This record gives sequence, C-alpha cells and structure tokens, in this order.
Amino acid sequence: MGLGNPGDRYTRTRHNVGFRVVEEISSRFHIGLMAGGEHYIIGTGTYKEAGFFIVKPVTYMNESGFSVAQLVQEHDVPLDRLIVVCDDCYLPLGKIRIRRSGSDGGHNGLASIIDCLNTEVFPRVRVGIGSPPPDGDLVDFVLDDFLPEEETVIRDAVLQATEAVLSILCNGLEQTMNTFN
Repeated sequence: MGLGNPGDRYTRTRHNVGFRVVEEISSRFHIGLMAGGEHYIIGTGTYKEAGFFIVKPVTYMNESGFSVAQLVQEHDVPLDRLIVVCDDCYLPLGKIRIRRSGSDGGHNGLASIIDCLNTEVFPRVRVGIGSPPPDGDLVDFVLDDFLPEEETVIRDAVLQATEAVLSILCNGLEQTMNTFN
C-alpha cells in the first residue's frame, strides 16, 4: 500500500512518494491498477513465485486508514504481510527506513491506518523527503513538489524502496531490515 493523495495536483509532491513506489512496481511488472473497493485501486502480480497486491488509496492521506482497513478485510490480508510505503520528513532526503511496527511519527496517513486497524503492528517502508526550512510550514512542505535538484535523489530512493518491498516479499522483513536499514 503506497500512501499519497489522489489527483494530478499532487502527483510529484513529497507526500506522494508511496504512490511513486507503487507506480514503479506497476511499471516494472506491467500491472494495471483498477477499482478494488470503494477506497482503493489495486493490481496483482507475482515476483519469484510470491503473489502480491499493489494498492493506492483513492482517499486523501488523512483517510488512508479507510483504504487499508477495507483492503485487509476484503482480501483477508494478514497485518504482517501488509507493507505500507510513505514519506518521512524526519529522515534525510533519499534515506529509507524499514520498521516492523511503530507510532505514526506525526504522519497523518499512518495515524489514520493505526486508528482504523487499532494497532501499530504492521510493516512500513519510510522514504526520507527531508525537512521543511526552519521557518516553513510542514503541510506546505509535504504538499510541494520536489525541487529539480532533489528529483534525482528521490528517484533513486523510490527505486531502493521498491527493491526493499520486493525483498520483503521474498526474503522476509528481518533480512530486508538487515540489508536496507
């Protein structure tokens, strides 16, 4: 499940890094996304004999939990097999961090998921988007596009996060955390 905001206005924003990872996997495996439920679009694929779904909420970031809860219920997804990919303004630009569980860390999408699932225990891949300037507003920062000089770094981070997600599918979370963190 890659987090982001729907609509062309948000396509290249910092908050849509999770969507970019889903789009990378979609492109790499030639997977089309289609309506899967009221709150998400979904595609299916296989990697090294591991079947998977790729999913994007059609809700805004603050309501991502509705999408995740609906996905988990409709497809009987065990929470340890749910991988949420999102941005993180507390990580340096381009750095990724993989965790088995944890708090929302101030991320409204994760807060919504935790609230709807009533647990913090699900894997997540966080992609560093850097921090806003000291006098800048966090909401404006995450809803702004990456600067041109940041795009190369974030493109590499999206590729690395994609590899991490695929590694989790095949090698498990623990080995992936040891490799990528």
